Amino acid sequence: MNPPTLGVAIITRNAAARLAECLASVAFADEIVVVDSGSTDTTLEIARAHGARVIEHLDWPGFGPQKNRALDALATTWVLSIDADEIVSPQLAASIHAAIAEPRADVYEIDRLSSFCGQWVRHSGWYPDWIPRLFRRGAARFSGDLVHERLVFEGPTQRLDGRLLHYSYEDFESVLRKLDAYSSAGAAQRHAAGQRGSFGKAVARGLWAFVRTWILRRGFLDGRAGFMIAVFNAETVYYRFLKLAHLDEADRRPAPQDAGKSVQ
Repeated sequence: MNPPTLGVAIITRNAAARLAECLASVAFADEIVVVDSGSTDTTLEIARAHGARVIEHLDWPGFGPQKNRALDALATTWVLSIDADEIVSPQLAASIHAAIAEPRADVYEIDRLSSFCGQWVRHSGWYPDWIPRLFRRGAARFSGDLVHERLVFEGPTQRLDGRLLHYSYEDFESVLRKLDAYSSAGAAQRHAAGQRGSFGKAVARGLWAFVRTWILRRGFLDGRAGFMIAVFNAETVYYRFLKLAHLDEADRRPAPQDAGKSVQ
């Protein structure tokens, strides 16, 4: 039998900040594919310098479909899907090697530890954060969601030793950019599913997001970072439902050619 092979699937857009570290941490893989959606920084140069195969798609179908594009570009036995701001620790790399050499499942979960503006977060609903990311090719695919995509598969999973270090929000500018992007994508996704938004729903859901993060998920134990995450979650939800209400109003607004017509 041929030995198992490992491919790494990454999607990018202006991801130069951590990409070199990310790619260096998975240099043990047999193949690395980077699917890019129009980077204007040095993302593509960094990817090619680290031996990755770069595929460019200027359209943006959403996180789920874009990650599936990366999966489809690989022909390896196993696939590791990571983001450009995630670093595979040496212990995790060793456990990945062991898992594909003598597999006990088709899908493996990874222990992800995320940082927020320089602080590692161990509460606030962010940790523990076991996520399925290593899988036998053909055994799993990502959902078609625009945002907050998930890996879809059947059967039990196993867990790997070691951590995936996630530099999710490097600074306040990235926090604000992601707040706007996630709330817009979330509104569009809910609008397509037929959900409705309103100012009252935006306020109520936003307040609940804060309480859930700060109190129920013990964000207060993360100190300042926990409070900022609670506010971030609240604002993301608040603007998501405001934007959803705006999309609803746009649907009900008469078309320009009909606006001047009088009723006979």
